[in-house]
Amino acid sequence: MSIRPYIVGNWKMHGTRAMLAEARAIDRAAERLLKVEVALAPPFTLIHATRKEANLIAIGAQDVHPADGGAHTGDVSAAMVKDAGAGFTIVGHSERRADHQETDAIVKEKADAAIDAGMNVIVCVGETEAERDSGKAEDVVTGQLAGSLPTGEAVVEKVTVAYEPVWAIGTGRTPTVEDIGAMHRKIREKLVSIYGEEGASVRILYGGSVKPENAAELLAADEVGGALVGGASLTAESFLGIIMASAEAQEEKS
Repeated sequence: MSIRPYIVGNWKMHGTRAMLAEARAIDRAAERLLKVEVALAPPFTLIHATRKEANLIAIGAQDVHPADGGAHTGDVSAAMVKDAGAGFTIVGHSERRADHQETDAIVKEKADAAIDAGMNVIVCVGETEAERDSGKAEDVVTGQLAGSLPTGEAVVEKVTVAYEPVWAIGTGRTPTVEDIGAMHRKIREKLVSIYGEEGASVRILYGGSVKPENAAELLAADEVGGALVGGASLTAESFLGIIMASAEAQEEKS
């Protein structure tokens, strides 16, 4: 695919203003790495400050509430994060699905709300270890896609999918390249069935213990269009190692 790889850093519940130095370093380096599209999703408290410090990379949110506003103490709407400087949001991350019991229907509502607010979305899907061991991984992931993806006119260009096997997030374990390629091909097949021919252009990211040491191999897998990076995105040094590996993988593919 000729589309630039998309490398997204998810800072999760990490980050104070002291980490803005890391964002500045990532932003400066991105100017030299034009073959890769780079983004960061800091916590809500740092979206505005990160947007001011980093002008070349995309800045997004880690989640949004499906409602435009109202009596939802502690929640943040898509319009709010957009006003703070976010251009995209992650929805359906496995930690949200598990810790907050988010269903596919809720994830879809959030994705629809973000798109209605003029933002792009990264929709996360992935199976647990038990689901993979029982042979249900592909059914689980395609089912999540069917229930979570936004629908309507002109939404495809705003959608990215991130495949993150739950058992590989933060554990140091990763699937084989063959397993990743097989799942990404299945996701591509499902995207085309949902969106038609336009589904072939949706980028599919891999997420799950991506590090500078394994990034090149993982990003070379079939249908992998980038990475959703957790812990390794917290420092410019490790995150830039992944970005550079992505650029190299892209050159090998093209």
